[in-house]
Amino acid sequence: MYDFGIRNVLTGYRVAYRSQERNYCPGCGGSHWMIGRLTAECAYCATALPLIAGGSTGNGLIRRSEPALAA
Repeated sequence: MYDFGIRNVLTGYRVAYRSQERNYCPGCGGSHWMIGRLTAECAYCATALPLIAGGSTGNGLIRRSEPALAA
């Protein structure tokens, strides 16, 4: 479902690393990044930004626990 930008209007623009766009560091203006699982770190000044879609996909994220059996 597309929200037509309503979420940005209500919450404001959030500084984050977006993998589909050219990202410039808000600290130094550099554009080289070291990408991790949840954050991207500027290679020049070490400013860390959250990934816009980090950590939300992959195998084993949701685990259903089995109830313990009574002995």
